[in-house]
Amino acid sequence: MSFCCGASMIGTKGTLKHYRTHIHNVPILLCPVCHRVDIHYLVESEYEILAEYAHGDGAPEVDFHDYVDQDGLELLENCVNHENEDPMEVVKNQIDMALDLMSVAKQLSDAEWEDQLKQRLGVLSRRRNRLRQRRPSEKY
Repeated sequence: MSFCCGASMIGTKGTLKHYRTHIHNVPILLCPVCHRVDIHYLVESEYEILAEYAHGDGAPEVDFHDYVDQDGLELLENCVNHENEDPMEVVKNQIDMALDLMSVAKQLSDAEWEDQLKQRLGVLSRRRNRLRQRRPSEKY
């Protein structure tokens, strides 16, 4: 499981730009709070090699899946949430985890960590409220 700023990162596939080359279908981890993107650690070296070759060849875009064999790799099995999940459920899970971490921070008397978690909870709460506004007929 990968974490960023107190939130667990969401596993998905995305397009990354390496100089002038767009590389599609790269397994990535996305932070729902700060939107940091990391290449999945199991394919990081393959991505770097493909990106350098594609850039060297002057290719405007390539598909990661066409060049890198991912059979047998369970890339997203250790992710708490995935892109195809309901966004409201993702936010709820992130809030629950942040609240759990908040209790640990309080037990450890770590005021700095508590402040960071409060900020993350604020971001997640605003995101939850925006999602609620989009779907006013549903109850959460």
